[in-house]
Amino acid sequence: MPAYHDPQFQTRLARDAADVTAAQALRYRVFVQEMGSDGAGVDHARGLETDPFDAHFDHLLLIDTARDDRVVGVYRLATLAQAQAAGRFYSDAEYDLAPLLASGRSLLELGRSCLDPAYRGGAGMFHLWSALADHIARARIEILFGTASFPGTDVARIAPALSLLHHAHLAPPELRVRARAFQSMDLIAPDAIDRRAAMLTVPALIKAYLRLGGVVGEGAFVDHAFNTIDVCLIMDTARLNARQASIYARGSDGARA
Repeated sequence: MPAYHDPQFQTRLARDAADVTAAQALRYRVFVQEMGSDGAGVDHARGLETDPFDAHFDHLLLIDTARDDRVVGVYRLATLAQAQAAGRFYSDAEYDLAPLLASGRSLLELGRSCLDPAYRGGAGMFHLWSALADHIARARIEILFGTASFPGTDVARIAPALSLLHHAHLAPPELRVRARAFQSMDLIAPDAIDRRAAMLTVPALIKAYLRLGGVVGEGAFVDHAFNTIDVCLIMDTARLNARQASIYARGSDGARA
């Protein structure tokens, strides 16, 4: 679909079931049609990607008011209280979150992040991230976390990228969550990694989090249902100084998180 030439962006939390359905439809287009994901929550007949957590968590929407209020970007957000109401955080199925839960700090899980392909590379992600930053400030969030994905399930193909993340961006011990179905990311010795080539294979969303001071948990999770290899990204909001936060002004493409 060609990019819309004059988008008019609005950001807000989903207000009703229709808003959530619009977010699920965007997720279907990105995760299922574009990335080849599948699973119990995929409703092909209605063109929706859903799961039980949608009823408990918030959805931050990026809306193009110049295209009949079309939802073109989304983040799903979960506080600890919302996770407790749902039974757990979404990413708890892939990572042992005990270090984060034991930290005593205010947590916000970011998930199901995606951006309509027609809006990538422009101002859309800037608006969505700016709204996220405002939400974080209002809620006094201290730790952000969530899974982010490499497309496909071939570990060997992205071994340099996984190894670079492990050696250069591993979370400190007090925040170091660990993959439950453990896939080592320590696959190539540090001095044998072509860092530039490895970073070129890292999805844009993950690179953006790294620029903001993000770190990764220990081990990756191969999600065959979603056709992805996931890493857990963790970010201490205290590290968001003015230099790092400038990423908001440059924008980034959306991908699953």
